[in-house]
Amino acid sequence: MNKVVQNAQEAIFDIQDGMTLMLGGFGLCGIPENLIEALVNKGLKNLTCISNNAGVDDFGIGLMLQGKQVKKMISSYVGENAEFERQLLSGELEVELIPQGTLATRCMAAGYGMPAVFTPAGVGTEVAHGKETRVFNGKTYLMEHAFDSDFALVKAWKGDTQGNLIFRATARNFNPLMAMAGKITIVEVEELLPAGELDPDQIHTPGIYVHRIFQGLNYEKRIEQRTVKPRQD
Repeated sequence: MNKVVQNAQEAIFDIQDGMTLMLGGFGLCGIPENLIEALVNKGLKNLTCISNNAGVDDFGIGLMLQGKQVKKMISSYVGENAEFERQLLSGELEVELIPQGTLATRCMAAGYGMPAVFTPAGVGTEVAHGKETRVFNGKTYLMEHAFDSDFALVKAWKGDTQGNLIFRATARNFNPLMAMAGKITIVEVEELLPAGELDPDQIHTPGIYVHRIFQGLNYEKRIEQRTVKPRQD
């Protein structure tokens, strides 16, 4: 099976309006920049996006929000995007906020073929509204369903033509879990190598989870900086 495609445009040829996408990354670190740009250029609409965050106004998923391409965001942190806030408050964007550990666990459950998991996170809060609870050993847990996504869009440091992946440092974040969870997993890498070039002991995600792979270009790799408001004299 040939998993290599030429670019992001070719990789997303069958992503259609209304689909559910998982997008790897944490903040601005390890996000699939090329694939997001391709989604923006394709002009898809009514997408449901599962991602730890919604990017910033002019980068990452924030670019998709600017184009009104996202119908629903399923995230754990969304505090750095003014357009996200505007769409949420105006009722233009549906949002499901999830504890970060629960987000990761629901990805993992999908990858493992588990329909649901039980977690104490969110018990007694708005997160628990409408969800089934169970008591184990005297402690209450929420039942959280595994994610059901059409595609997972992932960024890796190195990959080979069989789809084996290596992630670099904190850019690993949600990418391996989402690579496991997508019905179809598309990966962009900084360096694409022939099969057999990667050290098997260094591989984080085996190629069995990857359906399409390509070498990305022109990565910005933005870095978040702490800023403070100027002191008022």
